[in-house]
Amino acid sequence: MNMKWNELAKIRMRDMGIGQEKLSEHLGITKGAVSHWLNARREPSLEDIAKIMRYLGLKEFVVNHDGTIAPAGPISNVDGYEPYTPSSRYPVLSKVQAGTWAEACEPYTLKDVDLWLESDASTQGDAFWLEVDGDSMTAPMGLSIPEGTFVLFDTGREPVNGSLVVAKLVDDNQATFKKLVIDGSQKYLRGLNPQWPMVPINGNCRIIGVAIETKMRLI
Repeated sequence: MNMKWNELAKIRMRDMGIGQEKLSEHLGITKGAVSHWLNARREPSLEDIAKIMRYLGLKEFVVNHDGTIAPAGPISNVDGYEPYTPSSRYPVLSKVQAGTWAEACEPYTLKDVDLWLESDASTQGDAFWLEVDGDSMTAPMGLSIPEGTFVLFDTGREPVNGSLVVAKLVDDNQATFKKLVIDGSQKYLRGLNPQWPMVPINGNCRIIGVAIETKMRLI
């Protein structure tokens, strides 16, 4: 089974002699905010979880979308932790621009892939990971997918209104990561960052994958 990030953080803080006040000073937030996070009264962003884990010396982990921790390698010396045994590994093909359209850099074959990440998500087609580059999916509140996050895309899943998708221009090798908005017969791509404008799409691009999971590597 997985361990929630806050449970593992409290174990590390106890073993390292780090209190909430010291952690809050490092993060530049109040002690009360740290207390809310560690006691699961509020949920920090994946980026904040990654900062905490790096500070606590945990560098061989990924943070799942539900706030649980999964090892990127063998784990030892963590009381109460049971190794995570996912069902599948998927290739990290490239980075995807969260912002303007950018060249989609993809390996020619799976032999060119040097990073694979694990997931127990249920997929309906071929799946692959992309690393987010840019800030258009970073939101000040609510769902936020910051730069450096790995996103698992399912090519067999049907996109619906509100899906997070990777879209590729039909006549050009350019792609972007956005939220799909469907209003009647009109479709748009919109960033989670409210500063990014909504872009209409009508036959000029195709959806090649729907996001189903995110991870933040701590290395």
